[in-house]
Amino acid sequence: MLPLTRFAEKLGVSLAVFLAAILLLTNGVNAQVAGAMLTGTVTDSSGAVIPKAQVTITDVATGVARRITADSAGLYSAPNLLPGTYRVSVTAPGFATEVQNGITLSVGAQQVLDVTMRVGQVNETVQVTGEAPMVQLASSTISGEVNATTVRELPLNGRSWTDLANLQPGVVRAESHPNQDVNRGFGAQLSISGARPQQNNYRLDGVSINDYSNGGPGSILGQNLGVDAIQEFSVLTSNYSAEYGKTSGGVVNAITRSGTNTFHGSAYEFLRNSGLDANDFFANAGGQPKPPFRQNQFGVSAGGPIRKDRTFIFGDYEGIRYSKGQTHVATVPSLAARGLIADGKTPTAAILCSNPPGPDPANPCSPKAVTGAFNPDPVTGIDQTVLRYLPFFPLPNAGAIGNGDTGLFTFDRHQNVSENYFTTRVDEKISEKDSLFGTYSFDNSPLTQPNILDDVLIFSIAKRQIAAIEESHVFSPSVVNSLRAGYNREHASSGGGIKAINPVAADTSLGWAPGLSPPQANVPGMTRTPGLAPPTTAYVWNAFQGYDDAFVTRGLHSLKFGVGVERDQHNQTTNTADYLGTFQFKSLNAFLANAPKRVQGVVPGLASPRYLRLTIAGAYVQDDWRFRPNLTLNLGLRYEMSTVLTETRGKLTNLPTIDAAAPHLGDPYFSNPTLRNFEPRIGFAWDPFRNGKTAVRGGFGMFDVLPMLYTTITLNGRGAPFFEIVSSNSLAKGSFPGGALAGIGGSTGALEYQYVEPHPKRNYVMQWNLNVQRQLAPSLTALVGYVGSRGVHQGFRSDDGNFVMPTKTSSGYLWPVTVDTSTIADTGFSAPAPGTPVNPNTNTVGAIRFLDWGGDSFYNALQVGVQKRMSHGLQIQGSYTWGKSIDSNSGVIAGDTLSGNAIGSLQWFDLKSTRGLSDYNIGRVFVVNGSWQLPTLKSAPAVLGWAANGWELGGILKVSDGPPFTPTFGTDGDPLGLNSTDPWDFPDRLTGPGCKSLVNPGNPNHYVKTECFAIPTAPASFFTPTASAPMCTSDPVFGDNVTGNAFGTPPQCFNIRGNAGRNIIPGPGLVNLDFSIFKNNPIRRISESFNVQFRAEFFNILNRANFGTPTVPDSTDIFDSTGALSDSAGLLTSLTTEPREIQFAIKVIW
Repeated sequence: MLPLTRFAEKLGVSLAVFLAAILLLTNGVNAQVAGAMLTGTVTDSSGAVIPKAQVTITDVATGVARRITADSAGLYSAPNLLPGTYRVSVTAPGFATEVQNGITLSVGAQQVLDVTMRVGQVNETVQVTGEAPMVQLASSTISGEVNATTVRELPLNGRSWTDLANLQPGVVRAESHPNQDVNRGFGAQLSISGARPQQNNYRLDGVSINDYSNGGPGSILGQNLGVDAIQEFSVLTSNYSAEYGKTSGGVVNAITRSGTNTFHGSAYEFLRNSGLDANDFFANAGGQPKPPFRQNQFGVSAGGPIRKDRTFIFGDYEGIRYSKGQTHVATVPSLAARGLIADGKTPTAAILCSNPPGPDPANPCSPKAVTGAFNPDPVTGIDQTVLRYLPFFPLPNAGAIGNGDTGLFTFDRHQNVSENYFTTRVDEKISEKDSLFGTYSFDNSPLTQPNILDDVLIFSIAKRQIAAIEESHVFSPSVVNSLRAGYNREHASSGGGIKAINPVAADTSLGWAPGLSPPQANVPGMTRTPGLAPPTTAYVWNAFQGYDDAFVTRGLHSLKFGVGVERDQHNQTTNTADYLGTFQFKSLNAFLANAPKRVQGVVPGLASPRYLRLTIAGAYVQDDWRFRPNLTLNLGLRYEMSTVLTETRGKLTNLPTIDAAAPHLGDPYFSNPTLRNFEPRIGFAWDPFRNGKTAVRGGFGMFDVLPMLYTTITLNGRGAPFFEIVSSNSLAKGSFPGGALAGIGGSTGALEYQYVEPHPKRNYVMQWNLNVQRQLAPSLTALVGYVGSRGVHQGFRSDDGNFVMPTKTSSGYLWPVTVDTSTIADTGFSAPAPGTPVNPNTNTVGAIRFLDWGGDSFYNALQVGVQKRMSHGLQIQGSYTWGKSIDSNSGVIAGDTLSGNAIGSLQWFDLKSTRGLSDYNIGRVFVVNGSWQLPTLKSAPAVLGWAANGWELGGILKVSDGPPFTPTFGTDGDPLGLNSTDPWDFPDRLTGPGCKSLVNPGNPNHYVKTECFAIPTAPASFFTPTASAPMCTSDPVFGDNVTGNAFGTPPQCFNIRGNAGRNIIPGPGLVNLDFSIFKNNPIRRISESFNVQFRAEFFNILNRANFGTPTVPDSTDIFDSTGALSDSAGLLTSLTTEPREIQFAIKVIW
């Protein structure tokens, strides 16, 4: 063992270097390399160490060798080796040369290879063919590797390599993420060990490739092409070392393929069309034909030497031509509600249904005419302006639901994509001590498709560029340095209207402002979307990166330390859907009568770009200390900070307090909470039996969540006075759509502002794990572990925090219409006048987009993994995760960052009341994947041998629970009287027989048991007026005797928050099996590696309808704001997987 004094001296030197780097660098971040490290001890047959042994580690593919000398303790260490297959040769005087063949190193791995030498002459060679140990004896990091065979041979729908991250324990996909929302990023969103999807780091060749939302990178289809350009990648799921920064979740760490000393490559064509596919569940249910689909995915890759053993090149091109019809289900007013007879053309009196049911229990519809119309049509009774707008909602074509007011409209939402991707890599061995590589990738993916009501053809695009260059220098066998620069750029926009499909969508006479097309009408239970508009949001993102990492071996210590910098530029133009205005209505009758409840929209001409800047800096030191021959300690410390974002033209605006009358303009946006971000990370790996087959590992670490640009991505471009959104809760009847803006004063009215906590606390996550890894057979290992984390001061986002505060009572929070200030208790705020929102400046301050750092999160899980490396033609992997993720909200980009649960908006002042399952919580996940090369007939005749040999099977099976969602109540009608743009409320959950479970699995028309919920009403004691004001102004039986409702039946007193908690309803589970069968046809006459491969791949081969969660709030509202049961409550209208699809391909490999 190294003496403690010597260790202290070396550790002191390392810490000094570390601290000096912090002081000397003006900028610096996640300095981390993609290479692997191979370490070990050289001993003789008796176990005695052999000092000064010469170790040569040679990359078999390129012939590039690293030569090092073991120290006096027989230890050797080779850092930053490119992933691949190696030959390790060891020589020492008096011993035969030991050669270990077939040593496979994976990306970012720390492998231990101990070598035992035999007495003999140096010119004698002992050849051993084997593999690097599968048990991780030097690292406490929990990680999983995806090798080249898995990347290229498993069936992948869309051939996106990042989809394979889901094979690892602890990794779940946020299935309910709105994949086409530009604000949240287009890529697939992964939660790794309970972390938010925006808290992961995706790296390619050592460069961070996260997009502007800090989510998973991806094209417009959510994919990452280049399967044939990826060598392999790893997923770090818990307690990774100090070299990894800019993340508190997980790390997806990939490396591109290099050229080798032999020319190799492939050319391929993958073909899919609707001819062999199954029909969509909803198309079948609606009697619709199978949507047309055709996809051609083609490409070529090639690599080889420019100069043998010195210079190598590799390139890859992949294209997609994609034309697909997707059956989309929308909810629209029924024919009866529109005042049309069955032919859909002839007008008649509009008929609505009251709820509760009429006298006949078998007929829930008690017909009522539209009441209270501002300017009624003499035939239908509908307001004449609304009657002109109604065709914006297509006619139902798939029947009616609920009590008959709502119809279903299904249509072929046809997508067209023409995507082109290419990448290239050059590797250069400059000398024995210097090597260099560079990579460049480009991806362009434009998309056109109709909007969700088939009214407007819209255009979206994602265009990405990634570059990396790295130089490695070997100063001595024990000192290696890597210097790397990177660049990540993305241009993305979404929602821009190209042309109107429905003429009403372009009718400027229906605009809320002159020259604009129709606004969005939010009607309870109906699908909502605006008319023909510019792109919702456009982003141009640049990330300039630089890193330096040093590797030093000193005795029992493998030291790494480094620094880095990332400079982020985010140029954005935000128009938002409110460019055309958004109107809210309490009920369908209120809409037909032209009685809007609320409006908000961008004041025309006041949208302008923002040019945001931020710098991230970091430095670290990591010591992997072989404390005992069978015990390694991982000791690390990282410092990481970021600047506070700035805007180059001074267009930052923030209310200094939530009740302020005017904003602070310009810098600083808020105080910097990152200046003391020191992150200790410790762990151990113990080989209790000293045979290299069992590892007991554990660790703890701190990981900071930096306030990067994505944190305020939907805030920066919206605050007044540089961007003006006007809103009003008091609209005159008949003001939809053209009378609202003038009536509320335009830019002189109440404007939208933003409040970002001015003095945020440090946001960090603590991770810990304890696991056992065991090699069960030469190529088979298993891992069982407990993984936990806790997030502290997590960002909490509310889409509107400016609402009337409640009274805290023994029965919960009560929102009276008027309230004495003395009745507000334990909220931290007081209203200056009865019924006044938090901000008393009601004439000038409207909605307030709210962000603070008061949230928290908790994750605990059992994670199990089993992996069999390729042997005897079989490779198989299985993972199981049983976990629970709990938080107070699940994102900061918007209230509905993931599943649409924007309900965090309601009680930002009491985050304990919003605590529940995370939006991305998937309780149980089981995944199995494998690839099997069927045995060959060695002595069969030529024709029979060709027919029987070369077959390969592959598959991925996934079985999981579904993500949760929240029941809501009266979303568009503001039943609580919040006077907010985000008027969420919740029903009461009932107990009793049949309500232990809240869902009807497999029933998409009635997935939620609506009978297990009730309208929340205040206790009887609250109906008694107090001396100052009545607590509730309605009768406990007959409701509000003043306003009543559209049918003359007084509603109940709704101004208490229901007891239904956040995310209490489990979403539909998932079962999916993808299967492939390949026929390999090697042609040895051309070359030993030449192969023509025919492939057939079957996605969702079981053709199971895996339903998505209900649309929010269209189908999560149990009741509308009048208390009527919503027609679309619990209606499932989407799928998380496609129906069975069949893909054929030919691939020529050489």
